[in-house]
Amino acid sequence: MTNHGGPEEDHGLRLVPFRGLRYVPKRVGSLAAVTSPPYDVVVRPDGLHHLESADPHNIVRLILPQAATPADRNRQAADTLGRWLGEGVLAPDPEPALYVYEQSKGDLLQRGLIGSLALSDPADGVVLPHEDVMPHVVADRAGLMRATAANLEPLLLTYRSDGDDSGATAVIDRTTQRAPLLSTTTEDGFSHRLWSVTDPAELEVVSKDLSHRQALIADGHHRWATCLRLRSEQPAPGPWDYSLVLLVDTASYPLQVRAIHRLLHRLPVADALAALAGAFRVREVPGPLPHAMDALAAAATAGNAFLLAGDGAFHLVDRPDEALLARTVPTDRPAAWRTLDATVLHTTLLDHLWSIPDAPEDIGYIHATDAAVEQAERHGGTAVLMHPVREEVVRDLARQGVMMPRKSTSFGPKPASGLVLRSLGLS
Repeated sequence: MTNHGGPEEDHGLRLVPFRGLRYVPKRVGSLAAVTSPPYDVVVRPDGLHHLESADPHNIVRLILPQAATPADRNRQAADTLGRWLGEGVLAPDPEPALYVYEQSKGDLLQRGLIGSLALSDPADGVVLPHEDVMPHVVADRAGLMRATAANLEPLLLTYRSDGDDSGATAVIDRTTQRAPLLSTTTEDGFSHRLWSVTDPAELEVVSKDLSHRQALIADGHHRWATCLRLRSEQPAPGPWDYSLVLLVDTASYPLQVRAIHRLLHRLPVADALAALAGAFRVREVPGPLPHAMDALAAAATAGNAFLLAGDGAFHLVDRPDEALLARTVPTDRPAAWRTLDATVLHTTLLDHLWSIPDAPEDIGYIHATDAAVEQAERHGGTAVLMHPVREEVVRDLARQGVMMPRKSTSFGPKPASGLVLRSLGLS
């Protein structure tokens, strides 16, 4: 985004080349078989088992190692990474580069730059978070990153150029005219291509363009917070001062914004509905799921609305009691924050009506609507399906320094994990 009231010239984004760590194609079954969605999108355990069985070298064995304790999991990931490097399954590129990354599916085309981004403090206004984070997730990711000394998957950051097809965007588009380093299509139908940019003149164009830009964290708040924590632990400047990111110019390549749904493990649908009596309007709406989600979208145009599922039916919850909202929603933040569905869900429903703590044993966060419903039905819980918030609302709140409730948004498409990694031990 352009810096209206943002950082001064040369105090913006600093994206630098690095020696990418990549799979050696002849040592794996296929590049598609070793990739994974980001760690927090993998639906465990079904998705995890599926990815582990796709190829013995799937990246999920690094980003979601399986062992009895956190220490054992981190040690296992570090050992696996070391073994794959020793066996030549992963190998570093010969010289530092920025990487142009393209994702496409049907009419959707997204391009951006993968690089090593200098970390900045929140007060600097260079990188803008928009969601709160969960301390236990940051602690988990920090332990994994310390053990592996690597950025195993890129964060997704966005900025807005001036839309004049110059600067970094022009470098990206020129680069895609060359033959890519790799090309693969994953099972979700997305095609992925990757190129390296090493020419000093092209790198200088990118550097100058980004030097006065701000970025919004679209995906990866916990990993960003993890990187800031680990940087603070270091006695001197070094590789921990940077993080692996995919930076997308949404003036040229707009992202999609989706909701992240809640799975209430210990709350049956019948109990959830009973607690809403007199506080919200509750109606059963017909399926199948896409039809019910259309009903949610229609209700969301008039105010806060949620779709509850898990008992074989779909229950539309909307029109909250205004007096209840006045009592339960904090008034010390902007109206745009107070009226968010995620705000009302956490302050009014979860905290007040359902008395459910925001702990992993009570609440799961799931990106796919069908997976949320399926797990709720299988385990007797309640899926709370959400309608996505508009991107301009996210940006406006971020510029004001107002954090949305955690897991409020899902920007996409997300970069596939496993196409390029960053080892902190490589120069």
